[in-house]
Amino acid sequence: MTASDWALLIVLSVVWGGSFLFIGVVVKELPPFTIVACRVLLAALALQSVLRLMGISLPRERRVWAAFLGMGVLNNAIPFTLIVWGQGHIASGLASILNATTPLFTVVVAHYLTADEKLTGARLAGVVTGFVGVAIMIGAAAFSARDASILAQVAILGAALSYGFAGVFGRRFKSMGVPPLVTAAGQVTASSILLVPLALAVDRPWTLPLPGTAALLSLAGLAIISTAFAYILFFRLLARAGATNVGLVTFLIPISAILFGVLLLGERLETRQIAGMSLIGAGLILIDGRLISGLRRRLSPPEPALRKQADC
Repeated sequence: MTASDWALLIVLSVVWGGSFLFIGVVVKELPPFTIVACRVLLAALALQSVLRLMGISLPRERRVWAAFLGMGVLNNAIPFTLIVWGQGHIASGLASILNATTPLFTVVVAHYLTADEKLTGARLAGVVTGFVGVAIMIGAAAFSARDASILAQVAILGAALSYGFAGVFGRRFKSMGVPPLVTAAGQVTASSILLVPLALAVDRPWTLPLPGTAALLSLAGLAIISTAFAYILFFRLLARAGATNVGLVTFLIPISAILFGVLLLGERLETRQIAGMSLIGAGLILIDGRLISGLRRRLSPPEPALRKQADC
């Protein structure tokens, strides 16, 4: 990765980490379905405007829109709603750490639903290590207490699981010949078609008190910056650096989210949450594999030919 690729990666992690900050502000004044519906609707309008400026049209085939709908449910509707509801009961930093388990769920889902992404020994070790970290974070109270914060943490994990299914489901768009940015616009458009009527029926937002300026700005930031702009950054980086390198953003999102939560929302992480975060990070390192491979190359003895050349 070049220096500009790393810069894009860091910006993307801050943009996605900022989504937890925005949700932490707006969830105090608006109900979950309204927040998520506004998020996907505004993001859909922004991304469709970008496509129009680029001279690209959304496809009209029924099978493509069926795929957009499936992706919208798995990648937007379910996880966005669970995260927003969860953040009504737990800190944004903790939510971002739990959301970082997405790659753990993805490798498990891919193992069972694909033929070419099976679990290796290192990946299995990473999954086990990561989920031990989750267990430490949630604590023994999960087995006895009925605290809303426990359910909120489970909800965030449910969002991560949904993202895992979305990662496998989304593989079909490549074979369909649908460009990634079109996929992003299509899925948030399909999500809007589902969520806007649901929010109108359940939350009846016209009966709610008018949110404050901070909440409205956070809602706009969540949709335009942390969704539409984030997708544009993501797919640009994907084209430049590849899927494996883009996956590094998983390690960075909790850092920015925790910093935002501590500095701007007055949140604080407990010791067991920091310990759990460390184990989740270790699990992600094992799944990613690059650090382990690099250490092995450095520690392994040089090849015989190289040793002979060095002797000369």
